Amino acid sequence: MHQNVVVSDEWLSERLSAVTVVDVRDGWEYDGIGHVPGAVNVPFDEFRSDSNTDQGMLPGEEKWADLLGDSGVSDDDTVVAYDDMHGVFAARFLVTAELYGHEDLHLLDGDFSSWTREHETTSEVPEQTGTTYEISEPAHSPLVGQDTVEQAIDDSDAVVLDTRDPEEYAEGHIPSAVNLDWLELVDDETRGLKPREELDSILDAHGVTPDKQVVLYCNTARRISHTYVVLSSLGYDDLAFYEGSLTEWEAAGAPIETGSE
Repeated sequence: MHQNVVVSDEWLSERLSAVTVVDVRDGWEYDGIGHVPGAVNVPFDEFRSDSNTDQGMLPGEEKWADLLGDSGVSDDDTVVAYDDMHGVFAARFLVTAELYGHEDLHLLDGDFSSWTREHETTSEVPEQTGTTYEISEPAHSPLVGQDTVEQAIDDSDAVVLDTRDPEEYAEGHIPSAVNLDWLELVDDETRGLKPREELDSILDAHGVTPDKQVVLYCNTARRISHTYVVLSSLGYDDLAFYEGSLTEWEAAGAPIETGSE
């Protein structure tokens, strides 16, 4: 991803007619509570894998292409995604899109609740014309497997980052992993990201710096999606996305440590 992946509500409000806005909340929220004007609805549950043949929780190329095509999204659209959970579900949508070759991707800084503070919403569903969405290989894929994680454990130039909450981390984590709950990067008041200086301070305190390879994991690759987007926006370019996360790690019988940091 790119450094301007995270965009403000002002940025979006000035470009509503020029971008494709994707709302990843449940359909009842999109229809019943309202949504950003012009937004199409691609619920989170629809792009999570229900098959053992897909890598991690990715939906598979054919399902993804059909889903976006049916929603009227084209592979060359400028896409801005949002949810109502500080961006964590929207980030998962964006990472999935990136892994299937989409390039022009953005996360709304904040979420639907923060948008409603100063901007209008609507219950009107936009007219959707189906497209033929083309999957392509990304120029660079951040996906890594268990072998990369194992190498990073003893590498002083890498940090394995567990983005789950401290209780989950204490119950069991990948050896040497550093715990940084993804929510620590979110401002409770704005519902978006904390200021840049504060983010840098938090990351530095956890040993997460741009000169290191950062190997990200959680349980099922949802929460690491948010941290991945945040680090991308801050200019980190050596990011490793462990799609299988702890679910795959434990299933493979790999070692687990317990206890807090």
